[in-house]
Amino acid sequence: MNIEQARFNMIEQQIRPWDVLDTDVLDVLQVVKRENFVPAAYKNLAFVDTEIPLGGGEFMLTPKLEARILQDVQLKKHENVLEIGTGSGYMAALLAHRGRHVTSVEISPELKALAEKNLADNGVGNVTVELGNGAQGWANGAPFDVIVISGSLPVLPEAFLKQVKVGGRIFALVGEAPVMSGHLITRTSDAGYDTVKLFETDVKPLQSATTPSHFTF
Repeated sequence: MNIEQARFNMIEQQIRPWDVLDTDVLDVLQVVKRENFVPAAYKNLAFVDTEIPLGGGEFMLTPKLEARILQDVQLKKHENVLEIGTGSGYMAALLAHRGRHVTSVEISPELKALAEKNLADNGVGNVTVELGNGAQGWANGAPFDVIVISGSLPVLPEAFLKQVKVGGRIFALVGEAPVMSGHLITRTSDAGYDTVKLFETDVKPLQSATTPSHFTF
């Protein structure tokens, strides 16, 4: 397989048609090598429009969804990010290239170890992977400039709203299969939030996602 041709095809045939046109985002997709974050058994699927199994029932998101999230949060160089669900570390690496520091929370010890190895092997030094359940947010380091939740939730727990700065953004996949939507929530003031529904999709739920208190759109 010609890897660079496959990467080019992924960007042109999957990602651009999904309205990802930000040249900075497209550049990062060239720099961060997706194939280095894909389990060896699935290397041939690194650039395919499919979720890739990571073990333990977890999956990598599709390339177009990863790219769309990266574009929609409009991350800036000085901003700190909270990611819930590290997986293989690929999304954390993308975010790390755009922002100042990423705190990524992973519930699986095996995936935490995998992500840390992948990030180190690819020279990504501004990501801290924490072991824990981030389905209700992550207070350590809050408030953050940007929060990215890399799995779906039936509703968005209110804890996340308190953990983003005024002017900050939360990307969340909200709903239950087969109908869920990508939402961008911007904190406009201490008590004000602006929510934009971006697209519809169907993504595996975040592990341990529960709904004691939630934000209604």
